[in-house]
Amino acid sequence: MEGVKYKLQVLDQSLEVSLEEKAEISRVSHSADDIKQETEQKQVKQRRLINKLNYINFQDRTIQIIFKHTKYDRTTSIEAKPQPCQDENFKCRWLDTSDLEMLSKYYTFQCLLVPDGQNLLQVYPKLTQFDYDSICFKLPEVCQEICSRRVNRYPCKDIQAQFVQNSTIFKGTLLDFNAVSFRARVHATPPQTFQWLNTESPVTVLLTNEHETFFTGDCRILNETHGQKTREYVLEPCKSEIQRFKHNEFRSARQIITPSPDIIFKHPFTHKLVSLKALDLSGSGFAVEEDAHNSVLMPGLMIPELELSFTNSLRLKCKAQVVHRQDINLEKKDSQVKCGLALLDMDIEKHVQYIALLQQAENRHTYVCNKVDMDDLWDFFFETGFIYPHKYEFIQKNKQLIKETYEKLYTQNPNIARHFIYQENGRILGHMAMVRFYDNAWLIHHHAARNSDYNKAGLMVLNQIGNFNTNSHRLYSTHMDFVMCYYRPENKFPNRVFGGACRNIKNVKICSEDIFAYFHYNSTVYSFIPSCRQKGGIFGAFSAL
Repeated sequence: MEGVKYKLQVLDQSLEVSLEEKAEISRVSHSADDIKQETEQKQVKQRRLINKLNYINFQDRTIQIIFKHTKYDRTTSIEAKPQPCQDENFKCRWLDTSDLEMLSKYYTFQCLLVPDGQNLLQVYPKLTQFDYDSICFKLPEVCQEICSRRVNRYPCKDIQAQFVQNSTIFKGTLLDFNAVSFRARVHATPPQTFQWLNTESPVTVLLTNEHETFFTGDCRILNETHGQKTREYVLEPCKSEIQRFKHNEFRSARQIITPSPDIIFKHPFTHKLVSLKALDLSGSGFAVEEDAHNSVLMPGLMIPELELSFTNSLRLKCKAQVVHRQDINLEKKDSQVKCGLALLDMDIEKHVQYIALLQQAENRHTYVCNKVDMDDLWDFFFETGFIYPHKYEFIQKNKQLIKETYEKLYTQNPNIARHFIYQENGRILGHMAMVRFYDNAWLIHHHAARNSDYNKAGLMVLNQIGNFNTNSHRLYSTHMDFVMCYYRPENKFPNRVFGGACRNIKNVKICSEDIFAYFHYNSTVYSFIPSCRQKGGIFGAFSAL
């Protein structure tokens, strides 16, 4: 076959096609999913067409060559790679030569379809040569720009596709996608046949590379080609929203930051850089807005590395997943979609910065792990009675060591410690802290507020630490499976708040109260526990829900 040239011509209408040939013709035929022509077409000059063809060559992409059957009312599209073009003489090389002989017998050339964003350039050139390696044309002076799809499709790189249905797995590759649908080519490995794949029922689709899974979900089959060994399927996800985590009764507060940060990531399917503006932020995720016609965020899509960029001065990297997609103003020409992303993991230090920024946006007097003047902090502890006379008598022999320890905790921000402060005009009014006490458990301690402001500042830092725990416990890097606190039962406020919560929950598997006793251990190397009371205490363990 190599070196032989095929002349495309209309065959005798009385030609009888064998069943085998009909099957082969059907295999190379594509559905009419590709073109929806608008009533008004825009003309495009030859120079712009040549520039677009050269750009496609530069990006190693393809165009579609459309052929029409000489007897039956059907067309087929064949992918080809455009070669560099300088003038009206244009050449393409075939990607797959298996169907060329069938094309030469039963089809005539119709037109070229050149992708141009969400549109297509429909070109009717003159065919000058057709052979085993390539096909050549003479380009016209003008071509037509037509509307192809409601949402632009993007070619994919190195993404494997698996279809799972009724205990059968079909394997293939992802060809292209957009936010509402995607196209995959799959293979039937004997004894498999495509009859095993019921197109009227949903199919579970897994889209992966060699290292991780980017999407898994039930999808509807919208269209398919025909073939015995290989077929192409167009599918859409069955859901526009996924439930990543259990329903939370208390949702994270959403904040609008000015200027809003950029959401920047490399798309796992296309490897292209995507930059979107954030609409709002919360401790558990964020929402973005994107152009509906160029949307790339598909519900369920995993984004392994995403960056929140705040005017290039603060960059926070995280792992996220698209959880919902909502259309906005679809009737308008510049319609938008709103997509919500769930925060899956973030470096523990970066997450503290992120939560601190959100809490500051909600209340400018609240601070998380900020740098503290230690003299002001010690003055606060003594004035509020947190360090009362009997406690000070116990610790004063080691006050220098205690000062050095607190200096490290409050100025160096180690990963095992958190502190929450409410202050106005530089004066500390409320304070609360927590420390990572075990591998996956944190201990709440040092809750204090100035007497005149206790109702405000004390409750504010308590609310701060509650929001922080709610937004942090799902992140693996935080290691927060349990939260604990300790207090004396005669202290009314903690007994009402912590003990009251436990008594209201009434489930020891979630929250329990346990009475503990302690004693002071005197030794040469002194062990200091700053919050010990002389009386026995109640120990509360709270599971992070």
